[in-house]
Amino acid sequence: MHKSAVCILFLMFLASCGGSRIYREADGGVWNTTYHIVYDADRDLRDSVMAVMRQVERSLSPFSKGSIVSRVNAGEDVVTDTLFRHVFHVSRTVNGHSGGMFDPTVAPLVNLWGFGYRETGVEPSAEAVGSLLRLVGIGGCTLDGEGKVVKKHPGTEFNFSAITKGFGCDLVGEMLHRNGVDNYMVEIGGEIASAGRSPRGTDWRVMVDAPVDSDAGVVHERLAVIEVTDCGIATSGNYRNYRETAQGRVWHTVSPQTGRPAVTDLLSATVMAPTCMEADAYATACMAMSAADAMVMIESLPGIEALLVTGDSVMVSTKFPPLK
Repeated sequence: MHKSAVCILFLMFLASCGGSRIYREADGGVWNTTYHIVYDADRDLRDSVMAVMRQVERSLSPFSKGSIVSRVNAGEDVVTDTLFRHVFHVSRTVNGHSGGMFDPTVAPLVNLWGFGYRETGVEPSAEAVGSLLRLVGIGGCTLDGEGKVVKKHPGTEFNFSAITKGFGCDLVGEMLHRNGVDNYMVEIGGEIASAGRSPRGTDWRVMVDAPVDSDAGVVHERLAVIEVTDCGIATSGNYRNYRETAQGRVWHTVSPQTGRPAVTDLLSATVMAPTCMEADAYATACMAMSAADAMVMIESLPGIEALLVTGDSVMVSTKFPPLK
């Protein structure tokens, strides 16, 4: 899903931090989006960054026919890897905490509505939606002792896109840490994992975009600036990813309960969590709920904070960083 509502304020001087260590940058495109990474190291680690991203793609990209998730979706008898298993378990946890509103097995319905990895060629009629709803339910899926997926239904499919970019940020951060990097900011498609200090010697400054709808493309209009470190942060919003249909405008967040694009009062959700994958998943879960229900969920989860935007208000959880 396209989520670029969080931007880094790159107020960077790229100054020396002593010895041969300098703040370095890596930019590029991956997974139909962009990435920007800033890290303090004594050598260039861009090759290692790309190796991590390729590993994530081989495991979790539903757009790659040879990936593990694609082979699982095709019904192959495949032993999953550690990346798939970790994302699967975290997805089940978030599914439980969100009352089922975060569910990667909604994949066939996302495809039906035109936001997924495969065109169905079927109109999203009530009959088509009802037929696919019976396949949904990650709570009915398990992993056996060999690491093979036991599906709720043979037709059940998984799309972990709502957690994969966050997970990718975390994995790049872990790679940097293994290579002696204590100060970094990893941003992929608007999702962020951060640690240590920015080149300014402070926490990392992040701009949260206002949910501005524009036919001219992505518009970055400041809602607030926050300072964060040693955490993950992600924003999800429907205002930039929608389609005009004969039934009117529909949004990319599909409700696992109704099988239809979710219609709530929430325009965007920015979530901060110990890991970026958690922030990514909970931000998506929020968008399938009303703002009030989303805030109840957030306040019940230790270490998870959120900023929720509706048409006429901004709701901030108890320990969300001060807005500037």
